[in-house]
Amino acid sequence: MTATSVPATASSSEPQWSPDPRRLVSYGAICALTMVFICLIGMPVKLDPRPLIDPILSRGYASLVWVPVVFGYSVTSFVVLEGMAARRRGPSDVLEGAIVGAIGGLGVGILGLLVDNFDLRDPLINWSPQLVDFITFGNSIGFGIVIWLVIGALCGAAGAGLHLLPETVRLYVASVVLAVVGMSFLETAATDLLQGLKLEFISDAIYAKQGGLTVRGAVIVAVLTVAGLALGRFIRANQQRAAAGRAEADLATGGGASLTPVGGAMRRRSNRELVLGGLGIVGLLLLPQFLGGIMNELLANVGLFLLLALGLNIVVGLAGILDLGYVAFFAVGGYTTAVLTSPNAPWLHPELPWFVALLIVIPIAALVGLLIGAPVIRMRGDYLAIVTLGFGEIIRLLFLSDWLAPYFGGAQGITNIPGVQIFGIATVSGTDPKAVFYLVMGFCALAIYVSWRLERSRLGRAWMAIREDEKVAEAMGINTVNAKLAAFVTGAILASFSGAIFAAKVGSIFPNSFEILVSVIILVIVIVGGMGRIAGVALGAVVLIGILGGPSQPGLLQELAEYKLLIYGALLVWMMLKRPEGLLPNVRRSRELHHEELSQDAWLKAQEIEAAAPPDPEYPGWETPA
Repeated sequence: MTATSVPATASSSEPQWSPDPRRLVSYGAICALTMVFICLIGMPVKLDPRPLIDPILSRGYASLVWVPVVFGYSVTSFVVLEGMAARRRGPSDVLEGAIVGAIGGLGVGILGLLVDNFDLRDPLINWSPQLVDFITFGNSIGFGIVIWLVIGALCGAAGAGLHLLPETVRLYVASVVLAVVGMSFLETAATDLLQGLKLEFISDAIYAKQGGLTVRGAVIVAVLTVAGLALGRFIRANQQRAAAGRAEADLATGGGASLTPVGGAMRRRSNRELVLGGLGIVGLLLLPQFLGGIMNELLANVGLFLLLALGLNIVVGLAGILDLGYVAFFAVGGYTTAVLTSPNAPWLHPELPWFVALLIVIPIAALVGLLIGAPVIRMRGDYLAIVTLGFGEIIRLLFLSDWLAPYFGGAQGITNIPGVQIFGIATVSGTDPKAVFYLVMGFCALAIYVSWRLERSRLGRAWMAIREDEKVAEAMGINTVNAKLAAFVTGAILASFSGAIFAAKVGSIFPNSFEILVSVIILVIVIVGGMGRIAGVALGAVVLIGILGGPSQPGLLQELAEYKLLIYGALLVWMMLKRPEGLLPNVRRSRELHHEELSQDAWLKAQEIEAAAPPDPEYPGWETPA
């Protein structure tokens, strides 16, 4: 069962348009509720002062107009079953999208009418006159209702009209829109980078003084995006032609010709990955030199969460153990480092150097991993998640309790934690985010290497076998108890590295830094990026922590800081429904999740081949039955 996009030109045998009023009303109602919800959480009013494209569109109105576009596109999307005729595309799709968008716009207009006549600010704090002014554009309520009907209809029609475009044009349009919106919202990062490269004139040319892109800047971004896409398609086409030419030459030479193209392609792919990896490493080493303190601080936070996510990826992505209390190991690493290095530790304060303390942190984290892993390795599914969640909270409450306050400071925490001494010539602390970033990247490189080697080892294959089917793995002779404990211990050690760096970076440790929300966000990073794949985890950390920010750490989209948990939840729900394997999925993991679909497609393909093949007279039952 596959979803296919149908070209605008279709044969006359395709089904004609038949409107479904119930479908249109349901989609329109959901569109209206979504727009009303966005209004009531206060996002449009708070974002309205900042322009997206000055002076055409503000970020407040942009936070609403995308909704009818998406619903207009969705209501005209449909699944084409194998062997079934697709519906003809035409103006009817645009009409459906316009109807759905108009219903959504009507919902916003009715909301303005209700806000203007009723006072519900007690339960709904954003039910305010500012919202009425936003909805009505400073005019009457009737004007607001009419204008939002028009805006909703136009946006819904635009979304549905995307289906009428060829796939290539649709890709260009979507890429241009995303590039313009991204460059506007990421103004701080782009300006900081351009200033570091001494290219301030570019930021002055594309950004307005009050924020957002200018019209000229939006045009420049759109042109560069189209040019980049066209260049990429041209290079890819040349590579495909060159590969086809090499394959024909190999086949003409004979002697292992069937294997040569595949082997050559694998070698070229491996070389390309090595080149891209090398360029990425060089970029990470040079990029902080051209960034300011704010951006280097953001990169350091991304590195800390990446280090945590790499450890959890071993536990969840490879071994398939759903650990919701992973923050406990983060806390153990931070508190152990604080006790061993800080002169203000309440009980034991040997004031060891950071690297010496790290040698003690590793066995302690491994021991805690064993203590937490031992009681839960026999559990599976929801029970495992609940128990690990409880252990995470137990560790935090122990550090917070008065019982252990003489040892760990209780609610007062531990302060005056020194930085990391590098061979006695430099100190890495929170006052130098650039040095912190390099330190974090060093440990991330170590974690990536360890994860890569473990994934390809016998233990890694045992973890993946347990993830796929624990009973079968145990029947095949895998010691599942030892394998699970090894996963817990490895993940705990990598998390303790992040905790130790966090303690030295911040200079103080408090129990509220290790709330259960940290575990949830780390799990979201692994899921969104792609469980079981290192590159996917790195992409998840960049997207979620770098753009949205962590629990208390700001991201590039600082304007959306108070809505980031809502965005986290919406993104996670969408990923589970549409792309459960993640943004950069592991091939094995993707096959596991889509096994039934792949089996069904293979069966249908076999049926098509069998139906197209001529009958074999030598086969006894080749005659067509009566």
